Amino acid sequence: MTHLKLAAPAKVNYRLDVIRRRPDGYHDLRMIMQQIDLCDTIDIHLSDGEGIRVACDREGVPDGPGNIAWRAADELLQLAAQPVGVDIVVTKRIPVAAGLGGGSSDCAAVLTGLNSLLGLQLTTRRLMEIGVRLGADVPFFIFGRSALAEGIGEQLTSLGQMPQVWLVLINPNIHVSTAWVYQNLQLTSEPELPIIPSFFATADDICAILGNDLESVTINRFPVIQDIKEQLMAEGACGALMSGSGPTVFGIFISETSAKRTADSLAKAHGWFTAAVRTL
Repeated sequence: MTHLKLAAPAKVNYRLDVIRRRPDGYHDLRMIMQQIDLCDTIDIHLSDGEGIRVACDREGVPDGPGNIAWRAADELLQLAAQPVGVDIVVTKRIPVAAGLGGGSSDCAAVLTGLNSLLGLQLTTRRLMEIGVRLGADVPFFIFGRSALAEGIGEQLTSLGQMPQVWLVLINPNIHVSTAWVYQNLQLTSEPELPIIPSFFATADDICAILGNDLESVTINRFPVIQDIKEQLMAEGACGALMSGSGPTVFGIFISETSAKRTADSLAKAHGWFTAAVRTL
């Protein structure tokens, strides 16, 4: 086998607690992470020549070592020690720098895909150890299911079968630097963390734990995020939250009909990126 085509799903954070700043400059976090069916497509081809080539249909996405998918391929080629070339074609549907984990998911797809194509037989745990060096969210996408994520995101605990809900994603066509958000986050003391339930039965259970410590930073710079949250609630969402470092906001809906109606309505009214998606 010399070719694989893989779906790389986006994610949302139902909860994101920032606990403390670490001596290495990262932050200890506690997150509830959920994959959704908005996916990039990753085509991986092995060739007789050597080298790594990445092509993407999205303008501004780097095609060399600046691309996290390129770095993922480089990691596994070094382990394989085989004279082989890798061509990667990324078809983007997930907005870039949007708090949805698109780059990390692409990276995870390349790691898992090349592990198979090169016959490396690396375990999931080993792939996650490689992935965390490339991006804090990469282990979650290799893990592949709803999870409580701790540490910088690499300590993952399965949350079992989460209720499937519809989400309306709204991105006001702006990019937010994750590094900038964390640099501007003011931590005065370690927070008192609420207890995370061990079981979620309904959408209301999910809405009860929604929270994101990064919202205040991003909303202060981009007040439109608060406006989007309020519009989603006015359209009938049972909860709304910014995902990750933003700027994408999601609203939780019970029915497909109401989610798609809301997505269409807000897209026409504002020209924002919108999508009605299901959780996986």
